[in-house]
Amino acid sequence: MTKQPGSARPREPRSENSFGSRVRRYAQVGGTVGVQAARMAGARLLGRKLDAGHASELREALGGLKGPLMKVAQLMATIPDALPAEYAAELAQLQSNAPPMGKPFVRRRMQTELGPGWEKRFKSFPLEAAAAASLGQVHKAVLADGRTVACKLQYPNIEAAVEADLAQLRLIFALYRRYDAAIDTSRIYEEISARLREELDYTLEARHLGLYREMLAGERHIHVPQVVPELSTRRLITMEWLDGRPLLEFKAASQEERNELALRMFRAWYVPFYNYGVIHGDPHLGNYTVRDDLDLNLLDFGCIRVFKPSFVKGVIDLYWALAQGDRSRAVAAYESWGFERLNDTTVDILNEWASYLYGPLMEDRPRLIEETRSSREGRKLAERVHQRLREAGGVTPPREFVFMDRAAIGLGAVFLHLSAEINWYRLFMDLIRDFDVKELERRQTEALTRHGLPLP
Repeated sequence: MTKQPGSARPREPRSENSFGSRVRRYAQVGGTVGVQAARMAGARLLGRKLDAGHASELREALGGLKGPLMKVAQLMATIPDALPAEYAAELAQLQSNAPPMGKPFVRRRMQTELGPGWEKRFKSFPLEAAAAASLGQVHKAVLADGRTVACKLQYPNIEAAVEADLAQLRLIFALYRRYDAAIDTSRIYEEISARLREELDYTLEARHLGLYREMLAGERHIHVPQVVPELSTRRLITMEWLDGRPLLEFKAASQEERNELALRMFRAWYVPFYNYGVIHGDPHLGNYTVRDDLDLNLLDFGCIRVFKPSFVKGVIDLYWALAQGDRSRAVAAYESWGFERLNDTTVDILNEWASYLYGPLMEDRPRLIEETRSSREGRKLAERVHQRLREAGGVTPPREFVFMDRAAIGLGAVFLHLSAEINWYRLFMDLIRDFDVKELERRQTEALTRHGLPLP
């Protein structure tokens, strides 16, 4: 991190993941989770189904807690089989915005991160947040040189809140596994924990931003902000401000415009995946905006997942296995990902789900991503697959699958909102036609090394 002449970077503040902070958060969250845990355990003991009313009560109770638990809850609502369907549907309605920090605290926080006289680095710095989210808030500021920037400032004691909330999440998952053994959620918990802890480190997000600027450099309709390194720390990231509007404002645009926007979303997510083995694990509507010319702005890079090249190869191998009816190739793909407890029955069940997900990529024609124009059929299929997995003894999905699935389902929801009619097959073929796992490994190694990121 470069240092501005004449300024002194303050000492790194004492860890905010203190015992006292964690205890306060445990007390705040524990009662809410404890009630639901008891109900889940009781339902299992009495052989009853979980009631949708209980799920609604959980949503209402969690709605007052804010912070990282909201992010976890929303995330879990989009991961297949992480929680019972009734709970997932309710948690999907949660809003992750936390109460904004007051002006005196913002001043103190900025001084902690940038040192005394930090205001002199800005032409203007409104102390009111332009936007608030689960882990931090954004201030729209103007630098001394006239550039408009977004300063994302982390909330206080957020590390303690994350650790306390993850402890409660472990309890929920453990109880759910006892209630329903169709999906072993232990690796889902490991993956969520790793990604959420990573999101606390804004220096890591800054490196992710640099990586995405490189990976998408050839996509002229996709924009990634540039970081201002001398005004960024572990708890503050300053980046170029990109103007744009929420995607849902374009639902009434022409079919051609909606198709073009969906195409850019597809390439923003999958060019990095098939060329570098990297995916943005959070296609949440707040993580991008759309310009008037339909160019796409990507804004948040906290939740990034890097895969081994063999994982990407497995995604393509499974596509060809389903397209050509090659069962042994499908089994090899699942095994290359690390699926465990597989047998003939579970492979058939997984193939049924995979055939649904890959379905739009199988037909060489323009079509909706889901031709029923709703997610109802997908939910019905997911419930049937889940029931069959339970009857077959369950399955242990690999950690890597969590955010790959989440990205696919999140993007599918965006394409449904847009009612986009695209030849998904040709988009996909453009990305995989010349796929070479060795070439991907070379590109990935060079790019990650350039940006100081670890290899998978």
